[in-house]
Amino acid sequence: MKFLRNLLASIIGSIVAFGIIFFMFLIFISLAGAEEGVVVKKNSVLELTLPLPISDYTGTDQADPFAGLFEKSQGLDEILHAIRVAKTDDEISGISINSNFLLAGTSQAQAIRRALADFKMGGKFVYAYGDIFLQKDYYLASVADSVFINPVGSMDFKGLSAEILYYKSLQEKTGVKMEVVRQGKFKGAVEPFLADEMSDENREQIAALLNGVWAAMLNEIAESRTLTTNELNEIADTLGARTPQYAKNSGLIDDILFKDEYDSIIKRRVGVEADKKYNAIALSDYVEVANSKRLNKGKDRIAIIFAEGEILYGQGSPDYIGQGTMARALAKARDDDRVKAVVLRVNSPGGSALTSDIIWREVIRTRKQKPVVVSMGDVAASGGYYIAVGADKIFAEATSITGSIGVFGTIPNISELAADIGVNAEQVGTNKNAVDYSFFEPMSDNFRAYLQEGIATTYNTFLERVAAGRDMDLEAVEQV
Repeated sequence: MKFLRNLLASIIGSIVAFGIIFFMFLIFISLAGAEEGVVVKKNSVLELTLPLPISDYTGTDQADPFAGLFEKSQGLDEILHAIRVAKTDDEISGISINSNFLLAGTSQAQAIRRALADFKMGGKFVYAYGDIFLQKDYYLASVADSVFINPVGSMDFKGLSAEILYYKSLQEKTGVKMEVVRQGKFKGAVEPFLADEMSDENREQIAALLNGVWAAMLNEIAESRTLTTNELNEIADTLGARTPQYAKNSGLIDDILFKDEYDSIIKRRVGVEADKKYNAIALSDYVEVANSKRLNKGKDRIAIIFAEGEILYGQGSPDYIGQGTMARALAKARDDDRVKAVVLRVNSPGGSALTSDIIWREVIRTRKQKPVVVSMGDVAASGGYYIAVGADKIFAEATSITGSIGVFGTIPNISELAADIGVNAEQVGTNKNAVDYSFFEPMSDNFRAYLQEGIATTYNTFLERVAAGRDMDLEAVEQV
């Protein structure tokens, strides 16, 4: 018994000792983390490096200790806020853009570019350096006071293009095809399944989109580089920026330098001796500082609600828009007396018509209590436009893709392939329409008519929502 008593005491003592050590370890980690807070030194340069994909909003669950480990994108809202805070931060002297292969939409790049232009209005400098400038990289960098490129670097400046693959012949040869039911004038998304060549209508809308985005980019580049849009188009048509020297001769960059030479220019600008390092702070670190600072103060609030991703039926997540999260967010905003208006930021190609209509209804309910304004990001098309039309006002960037008022359904069918390889499917049902569709059988006329009826109903509802929201006749909406 004495042996067991001593053994038990030893075990309990070991457990207690281990618990104390573990508790002390947690305290040490907490104190170490507190001491390692980001400190912005005097005369610092904010390094604008954007290595991750950019989302309009990147929310994290503060209750999840592992949330930060799985962040796969940078929030546009945090980037813009950090630049605005840096404008009035006496410790920040300027910004250095070091971003190759920018993983952002054109409208997102435009928003960052405009924030940088506003930053310069505060009397601070913006420089840009790149080993490789793709067109979107250069579009962002061109806002800088001076743009520099590596002596053996390269620049891509040739205009915008799009390539679309068509599958009609492939479907006929393989026996695997998509059954398509659609309603609407310009619903080009399903055209590749129905033809082998691009229709004139689809070519017209794609060309209009590309020309619109390119013109918006050129206008801003031309203003920053003191060039005309005609000169920029000439550079693109002749590939007049394909080497660093050509890019300099064309006026797209200011000088050709190695990275250490570029760093020396920044040192001179901030008054640092050549043999010393200048104070550089990464954007990812400065975001922590900026997030603790509010630029606008007051009891009244404007709620900003982000609708980003494909629209699907469900609760919603950072990866898709669902009616659950959106309904709760809108309800919270309209029931909060401190919130005087709502901005709905839409960046979505569309998706579920049912979910779009549920969200539209919540927007309408909110609009009855306080103003609702939609801000469109890179894309607000189809269902993305559907949820926007319930707002009081809609604002889009010149580079936003919007509209696409149409509805379609696609269902795969392998009946021809099944017949070729000797597969036969037999169906048994209790009622006439119990077996409505099989991948292994040709689509029946009855089922196609049923689908077409549903598509037409959804399309007409879509038209009615747009007509009511934009104060237009149904006929006028259908012609858009």
